[in-house]
Order: sequence, then C-alpha cells, then structure tokens
Amino acid sequence: MALAARALWPGGRSVAWRLGCRLGPGLRVQSRAGLAGAAGGPGPAVTARKGNPRLLGAAALALGGALGLYHTARWHLRSQDLGAEHSGAQLSLSSHLQLTLYQYKTCPFCSKVRAFLDFHALPYQVVEVNPVRRAEIKFSSYRKVPILLAQEGDCLQQLNDSSVIISALKTHLVSGQPLEEIITYYPPMKATNDQGKEVTEFCNKYWLMLDEKEAQRIYGGKEARTEEMKWRQWADDWLVHLISPNVYRTPSEALASFDYIVHEGKFGAVEGAVAKYVGAAAMYFISKRLKSRHHLQDDVREDLYEAANKWVAAVGKDRPFMGGQKPNLADLAVYGVLRVMEGLEAFNDLMHHTRIQPWYLRVEKAIKETLPVH
Repeated sequence: MALAARALWPGGRSVAWRLGCRLGPGLRVQSRAGLAGAAGGPGPAVTARKGNPRLLGAAALALGGALGLYHTARWHLRSQDLGAEHSGAQLSLSSHLQLTLYQYKTCPFCSKVRAFLDFHALPYQVVEVNPVRRAEIKFSSYRKVPILLAQEGDCLQQLNDSSVIISALKTHLVSGQPLEEIITYYPPMKATNDQGKEVTEFCNKYWLMLDEKEAQRIYGGKEARTEEMKWRQWADDWLVHLISPNVYRTPSEALASFDYIVHEGKFGAVEGAVAKYVGAAAMYFISKRLKSRHHLQDDVREDLYEAANKWVAAVGKDRPFMGGQKPNLADLAVYGVLRVMEGLEAFNDLMHHTRIQPWYLRVEKAIKETLPVH
C-alpha cells in the first residue's frame, strides 16, 4: 500500500525516464536514455553513488550545463538552415502528429500538459494509468507519468517531463522543426541530490528553441520570455509542492482527496477501497513530512494563499494574463497545477481567501473557447 500511496501523491515530481520498449514492427523509437549507459558504460549517476553526493551532483549538473550549451549552439545553427524551409507561420500539429498521453488524472504535472494541449487545440488520446500495477506503461523502463507518445509516420517519439513535453511541442508548433530534432535540445542529466537519491533533470527545459524572428513574434521582447520561464519554473519548484500538504492537511481532507482520486482514477473495486482508506491515512502522515521538508508554515493554507497572491501580483492589474491578451505557458502551468484541487476543500478556500479567482476563471474560459464543440 505504500507503493500505491507514493504513486497517488499528486505532488510527486515527474522527471525523465529511459525508454526500453518494444512497440511493434515498423515503429522507430527515439530513446532518451541519458548519459548512464548511453555509451555502454557507467554514467555520472553510477559514479555518484561512490563519492560525495553534493560534489558529484554539482559536477553532473556542470556537465549538464556544458551539454546544454552544446545542444543550444547546435540548435542555433540548425535554425538558420530551417529559416528558409519554414515560413514561421503557426503550424497545425493535428494533421501529422498522433499524440497519446499516459497520465494520472489527479497529477498536477499531467494536468499541466492537458492544459497546454487543450489550449492549443491539439487532439490527443488519454490512457489513464493504474497507479498500483502501472501495466499501461510497461513499455517504458521509467515508471512515472506524464508520458507523451508522439507518432509521426513510422517514427515514434517518447517525451518525458511535463515541462519538456510542453517546451518541445510549443517549439514544434511555432517553428515547424522536426520533433525528432527538437527533443535532442533537452538532454537528460543524472545526478545525486542531497539525500543521496538519483535524480534526472533536463537541460533547457523551460526554453523554447526559436530563432530571433520567431521569438520576437511570440514574446515581443526578452523580458516577456524571461518572465515566462521564471514562473514556469516557480510552478514546478514551489507551487506544486503546496498541493499535497493542503489536500491532505487533516484526516477528513485526506479521505475526501482519496475518494476523489479513486473516483477519477483507474482502480479495481478492491484496490479502490484499500487505496481510499489506507492511502488517505498514509498520505496524511506523509504530508506532515512534506510540510517539514519544504519549511511550510504551521497552517499550510497560508503558504498556498501567499503563493496565489504572489502570482496574481506578478500578472498585475493591466493585463488579463501573464501572456497579455492570451495565456502564455506560465499561465497554463499555474492553472494546470491548481486545477487538480477542484472540488476539494483546499480549492474552495483558495478561491475565497485570495485574489486568484478572476484570473483562474479567465484561463478556464480561454481553454474552453479553443476546444472543439461536439
């Protein structure tokens, strides 16, 4: 049951995972396995376990930065070649990409991806993953969600990490660069964190790989681009970690949250009953550890309220969205994270005790206006 509780934790960070799969004849799969094993030998993650985690983690990140610079430089040269090939007009992905999203519906990182896909009117299929057995993602050696499979002809790409998925698709949508090429600009790097745990991060994941003209057309200036990247990262590094401590704040809230998770998720009858009660109890106590780890206040609602008001202040009074007249990637990220609490006490409190509701409803309306009418 501990495994189920970890799988169901909506605040669990999605990171990259390796692809080791068989998907049938005729499909070419691009594997982003990272450095460990990429050259047939031990990578930084293997070495890191033998030395000081902080020093080796820093070394791995430094190497990641160098690798990121290499890919960024390669992208810049490539973009010059693509300039004559692509007009720069916004492209429709629906005509040549088939997208399949593997998700937990109540995961904030999966919700971010859905918000992006829906706002950009990109058709996609959803595969709800059973958080206990996870048989739906048995093709992947990395066992977390979201996973997005993007098939173009006989080429199948697996994209991992919600922010990489969004940046790669947005780059493709704006520039028309091949997705197969774009995902090489976001190389995975393995390192060891302060707790001695192996983690995977991606270089450049908040950066859209656009040439100067494309970036100017999308952002209008460097300040807007920097602002979007800053708040996308804030949503991942801070806002998402406020979800679990708030939705599991009390035993009654934890039970209500798991009732919602079981109802929206993919469980068998017995699994659902066990998850609802055992999972709720487990996550109530785990949320207390999370509160301590992230140095939250005694009343974690106050941290949630402060974060919401900080976001509203950043958007300001002179524009409906951070993106101006329409939501940008930061708007969609913050909205996607908060949306997973809808229907719960924490969400109702958030709407009533902060200034975020008008902005939230504007984003919700903007997304609904892009969805096809059935």
